[in-house]
Amino acid sequence: MEYILIFISAIFVNNIVLSQFLGICPFLGVSKKIETSLGMSAAVAFVLTLATIVTWLVQTYVLVPFHLEYLQTIAFILVIASLVQMVEIILKKVSPALYQALGIFLPLITTNCAVLGVAILVIQKDFSLVQSIIYAFSTAIGFGLALTVFAGIREQLELSNIPKGMRGMAIVLVSAGLLSLAFMGFSGVDGGLKTLFGLD
Repeated sequence: MEYILIFISAIFVNNIVLSQFLGICPFLGVSKKIETSLGMSAAVAFVLTLATIVTWLVQTYVLVPFHLEYLQTIAFILVIASLVQMVEIILKKVSPALYQALGIFLPLITTNCAVLGVAILVIQKDFSLVQSIIYAFSTAIGFGLALTVFAGIREQLELSNIPKGMRGMAIVLVSAGLLSLAFMGFSGVDGGLKTLFGLD
């Protein structure tokens, strides 16, 4: 039941983009079309889950035993950057079709603060490896959901007659704010589920 709670909470209640404001750059930059947002979502889901597993192992078996916790941020950044490069090289050789699909998004993920944010959050929350994997994957789903919904809104805005002063980034930011407010409606869900299943 605890895993389901982590899953629902990461997607809706504590959405990485709309509640925690991590990964805003791709959220605003890659959300012009649904097709590109789906590609970015798939790439983020893959890298985010893999990066969380590797950084959790680095933290647990390297940084903590050698009392190097103060190097966490630098170590995680190096691990994530190396991992993205390695994934890119492997995909290019093993699956050129998948590389073509994700290729343009993979370099963008290196600078996506959501990946580093989730890697640090699982350590702060003191999650086990299984909990970390579930949290990372569900966070990636939440990121993809927010990105795809926002891309749909932006595609609709292209067809709308918007007042001159609100065109461009202004209406995009207002729409992002309204979407964030909509997701705030889920804020009591995790508390309700905890009470329902007696996890308080």
